[in-house]
Amino acid sequence: MAPISDAEIQQIVQRVTAQLSGSMAKAVSPPSPAQPAAAKQTLAAQDPSAGCVIAVGADHGGYAMKEVLEEHLKANGYTVVDCGTNSTQAVDYPDFAEAVARKVAGGEAWRGIIVDGAGIGSCMAANKVRGVRAALCYDYATAVNSREHNDANVLTLGAGLIGLALAKQIADTWLRTEFGGGRHAGRVDKIMSIEGRSAIEAANGIR
Repeated sequence: MAPISDAEIQQIVQRVTAQLSGSMAKAVSPPSPAQPAAAKQTLAAQDPSAGCVIAVGADHGGYAMKEVLEEHLKANGYTVVDCGTNSTQAVDYPDFAEAVARKVAGGEAWRGIIVDGAGIGSCMAANKVRGVRAALCYDYATAVNSREHNDANVLTLGAGLIGLALAKQIADTWLRTEFGGGRHAGRVDKIMSIEGRSAIEAANGIR
């Protein structure tokens, strides 16, 4: 992929900032406990992605952030499927990354979010699942770029690298940014064709 110029990044930030100005206003008024159904319907009417299923997962290093993000997503009208882990007891991140990735690849979830210490290993593991385009994002620009240019369907975060406020901003931005299509569509197709060729090679015993 060609490097992104400063001017392109600035244009992206300006465009998504304008999109989020309305979304952030919604986040200020979460669903009232007295009228959760009505509030969710309002959110759904304003945001086409509200109500969509998000699969979330984490290892022990990302557990606390996963719990915060899960409540944040629910408050914004999403349906959350929690793939674990459910404590800070040491576990292996590939197990949970695979669980989230398979939910997305199988159509059980619209998108997936995985948290581990650095977000790197989970990204690698998720990308081994056919049909998944996982992206490690660590700021606003990478969240926008991974959606607009790469049509990422799984987001990975590093709980040891970013704070909770930034994690929420990245998740919100990533979920609400549309794929740009156009010149990016052909490049995403080429990414997926690599996956297809690798599957054929594996089936034929070619390394």
